[in-house]
Amino acid sequence: MNVNLRFAGVWIAAPLLLAGLMLAGVAYGSVALPFRAVLAAFGLSDAPLSPLQSSIILELRLPRVLLGALAGAGLALVGALLQTTTRNDLADPFLFGLSSGASVGAVWVITRSGDHFGVWTLPLAAFAGGIISAVTVMLLFMAQSRGGSARLIISGLAISFLFGALTHYLVFSGDQRAAGSVLFWSLGGLGLARWDSLGLAVCGVGILVALIALRWRQLDALLAGEQTAHSLGVNVTRLRGEVFLSCALATATLVALCGVIGFVGLMVPHLARVCGGIRHRRLLPLVALLGAILLCAGDLLSRTLIAPQELPVGIITGGLGGFFILTMLLRKNAL
Repeated sequence: MNVNLRFAGVWIAAPLLLAGLMLAGVAYGSVALPFRAVLAAFGLSDAPLSPLQSSIILELRLPRVLLGALAGAGLALVGALLQTTTRNDLADPFLFGLSSGASVGAVWVITRSGDHFGVWTLPLAAFAGGIISAVTVMLLFMAQSRGGSARLIISGLAISFLFGALTHYLVFSGDQRAAGSVLFWSLGGLGLARWDSLGLAVCGVGILVALIALRWRQLDALLAGEQTAHSLGVNVTRLRGEVFLSCALATATLVALCGVIGFVGLMVPHLARVCGGIRHRRLLPLVALLGAILLCAGDLLSRTLIAPQELPVGIITGGLGGFFILTMLLRKNAL
């Protein structure tokens, strides 16, 4: 099929799929609600609607599906940007050790300090831990005499292992009754979604959108290699720094709200390139859309597979990610 036709077809089908998933995410969960009640809550139907149903739809599920769409779009964009700037197809949002740093902050709150700042305690601690780990990785990278994306990845792995060891120490030396909460957070979920927390997710995604709007041409030049980008007038070092900083801030905000949701940033850019090519002006909007679809679908499955219990959404995305990587390996071996 022609690439342009495939691209147009995806842009027709994908928004409809996302809208359907978000509507289903509002209707289904531990308590299933009729679609006419959902439509009535939005003023699109005159069907009877109880105060309890209205509260479930507008105060619990609608913020959740919106956070899922924002987090999916943001994590997917971070993955695409890092894969371009590091020239590594396996780069993902947790390249900087952000997940392990955020885990230290969250586990400290769960097992040690408690909610001193109310409902914002856990997100603030996770955000602070993620930023500390990202800054540590960048300082370690800049302290080396020779740069390069490979050294950045190695620095991120080193910090991830160190913060991971600290997380495990906090879990096993702290309140063992909190281990379940730690496990659920570390596998990701959208249970912290509230109207007042959506602004943080919007800021995280907004940082990426602003970067893309300003730098998509330079990102295209980087696809041809560093030397070619330099010859076209691109300051590759500064571009990398801007991308890494923006991705670190965006990832930290999303991890603070959703926990560690893996593989979204790894899988989605590869899927989007099949339909949209590699030019960033076409690719990145599609990446955001497909990322929102993936996480909204994963969250819907996590709430309905063993209802009324809820699975961490990271289990869903992790399973899909494993199959995706196996498929990539098998396809490369077949070629």
